[in-house]
Amino acid sequence: MTEEALVVFDGVVKRFGAFIAVEKTDLEIRKGEFLAIMGSSGCGKTTTLRMLAGLETPSEGEIRLAGKRINDLPTWGRDTPMVWQSLALFPFLTVRENVEFSLRMRGVEKSARRKRVDTWLERMQIGEFAERNVNHLSGGQRQRVALARSLVTEPQILLLDEPLSALDAHLKVRMQTVLSNLQRELGITFVYVTHSQSEAFSMADRVVIMSRGRIEQIDNPQEIYRAPRTRFVAEFLGSSNIFSGRVADAGGQSVKIATQAGEFIVVSHTATQLRKGDQATFVVSDDRVHLSNEPPREGCNGVQASVVGEEFVGATAVIHLENAAAALELKAQKSHDELEGLNLSPGTPVWLSWRPEAAHVLPGMPG
Repeated sequence: MTEEALVVFDGVVKRFGAFIAVEKTDLEIRKGEFLAIMGSSGCGKTTTLRMLAGLETPSEGEIRLAGKRINDLPTWGRDTPMVWQSLALFPFLTVRENVEFSLRMRGVEKSARRKRVDTWLERMQIGEFAERNVNHLSGGQRQRVALARSLVTEPQILLLDEPLSALDAHLKVRMQTVLSNLQRELGITFVYVTHSQSEAFSMADRVVIMSRGRIEQIDNPQEIYRAPRTRFVAEFLGSSNIFSGRVADAGGQSVKIATQAGEFIVVSHTATQLRKGDQATFVVSDDRVHLSNEPPREGCNGVQASVVGEEFVGATAVIHLENAAAALELKAQKSHDELEGLNLSPGTPVWLSWRPEAAHVLPGMPG
């Protein structure tokens, strides 16, 4: 993947009357990357995508595609096709007619048009349905038609607005593989809006997390998961145990943070600016927490909590716990084998422990 920027948002703002949907935003989307934009409803992710597609006009700032300002270009003049959540296929046309529609609008000659359509139908593994009405296809097949229709023009970039949300769970997983493989094969930039963390983290090279019209963090999935930059990101991921308190002792990358649940040693490169007395917040991913009926060994942090419940998530389970003294909700993600012998049930006391290096201090975030 090249570092060259294909799309640049330069100080872009979008207002709807007095409401600011997207705060001043600077964002570069790299040529050939798979970029996912996430956030809760109303965060501005879809508005950002619609501005890139030409369906909304920025109130301030500039959007550039391949170095060219596109703020005032109509949708059909900027070559940014979109795959919609609803797919927006023409119900009165066949599969072939749906896929060739944009080529017809561009005046592509019939024989060339047919050849390109056939190529994409085969690539999307729907060639056998070419003459079938799209209403007679399954959800996954219709999704492939929508992709073929968008990609048959061979654009530089493809926009996708929650395209898998209407599919069943097993189809979602299958289509994630299709999308990932397709993007790598073609080298086309994909910009993908989703509510689903699993979709974004499994497919994207980088993930943008938005909140209230602002970008909270842009990074690769691993970095976001292990090193969230703000409390919002940590809470949004839903996999972090979050502790807040004051620094009781500090020295380099090692700090002792006193919280209502106890004192904990944290070794983190983001702790170097902390001084004694500073407020601080640190997070520990639920998969880095060990559960035991016994207090932790020397050198590990530990806190006792009571089991609230268990959430089955396939090969693992998430144990939800509470430290009543600090009114602190905690969680641990473990394999079923690891949980054998603990005899956990609601109300059971158990120790959570983790190494000091397993925590991450939120940079610049007070408790």
